[in-house]
Amino acid sequence: MTQLPLGLVIEGLVACLLVLTIAYCAVLNGRLKRLRSDEEALRATISELITTTEIAERAILGLKTTAAECDQTIGQRMAQAERLSMELASQLETGGTVLSRISQIAEAAGHGQSVRASGMEAGMASCAPNTAPATPQPQPTRSVSAQDLRAAAAEAAARLERFRQRNGERAA
Repeated sequence: MTQLPLGLVIEGLVACLLVLTIAYCAVLNGRLKRLRSDEEALRATISELITTTEIAERAILGLKTTAAECDQTIGQRMAQAERLSMELASQLETGGTVLSRISQIAEAAGHGQSVRASGMEAGMASCAPNTAPATPQPQPTRSVSAQDLRAAAAEAAARLERFRQRNGERAA
């Protein structure tokens, strides 16, 4: 057998290495293509993420604005509720004063003093102008109940209101 020249062996070895290099380059090319396609998908995902983030930021600004408006509205309503509460407390205090006066009158009436409804009517009628004073008629002494006092107080309040209305009409 003849020996192959050394140059031919080296060239054969280089040719084999070149074939292996070409095959490896083909494999690397396939991997790079997949990486580039993944890069495009990643860019699309990042773009969607940026868009979603912008939408979320706008929604958060809207929520902050709504929360500020709600806080302002609640503050106004709380201030109004405090004013009404103070008004009610004042009216309750005034009502308590009136009730204590009425109870003092009821106690005085219960201890032997007489309350004459017609006498009260005559007193109220004399305060109202353009009405003929009623002649007081003596009535027998009777005990006064809380219901009678309430009715008398309601009647007195109604007459007072009518009196104020008439005086307001005359002043105008």
